[in-house]
Amino acid sequence: MAFINFVRDYERIARFRLGRFEGMMGPGVVLSIPILHQIRKIDTRLTVLDIPRQTNITKDNAPLDVDFLVYLRVNMEDAQKAILEVEDYTSAVVGLATTTLRAVIGDIDLDDVLSQRDRINTLIRDRLDSETERWGIKVTNVEIREIDPPRDIQEAMNRQMSAERVRRAVVLEASGTKEAAITIAEGEKQSAILTAEGARTAEILKAEGDQQAAVLRATGYAEALQKIQDTAQGIGTNAMTLQYVEALKEIGDGESTKIVLPLELTKMLGNIGGMVSSDD
Repeated sequence: MAFINFVRDYERIARFRLGRFEGMMGPGVVLSIPILHQIRKIDTRLTVLDIPRQTNITKDNAPLDVDFLVYLRVNMEDAQKAILEVEDYTSAVVGLATTTLRAVIGDIDLDDVLSQRDRINTLIRDRLDSETERWGIKVTNVEIREIDPPRDIQEAMNRQMSAERVRRAVVLEASGTKEAAITIAEGEKQSAILTAEGARTAEILKAEGDQQAAVLRATGYAEALQKIQDTAQGIGTNAMTLQYVEALKEIGDGESTKIVLPLELTKMLGNIGGMVSSDD
């Protein structure tokens, strides 16, 4: 009488014939005969192992309670190794993960353990995967869930973080004060520059105005003189002579007994005499 075993796609059956390994069977129907055959089923799906919480000592001798998860699966191609090479691969992986975690944490300082979880996850996964490969096991991921330091260390860390926050606040306040002072100084500098430029522009405009006014006044004087000259040239010699005569008349009415006549006046009087003779 034979037993009928239905093997799913994600399962494999290791069948032994009188203690000799025949191979991995499945998926599908696998027959086994009592006494003649012995079988053992393997699940090749991803499995999650919860590694129990344990105390680990960091490189700087700080105790930490750590628990984490290991994600693994049996390789389809090497499934027989999980049967032939190890009695219980689950327990073997748990023990190996525990010792690997202690070795990794022991090489890292406390501050790095608390701040570099991703790095620790990668280190543990790589070490586990290299060891479990001989069992046909693939470790796909490792995730640390919690890291709990002792109460005194936690309190010291809280004080350190508080002091760090105070330090950052002081630095930010000082930086803000510095930036404000720089901004004010820049504003005052720009204001002084604008004031100086305004005064300079005003002086230039005033000088240009004075220059233009002087030019206009000089032009006016020149035009006036030119007009006087033009007008004087239009006055005849006779008119000028009559003006001299009128002037001599006024001089003669004075109390002075001696009169000095300019040479030009004698010539004009001579001209007047000539004019009178010609009229006769």
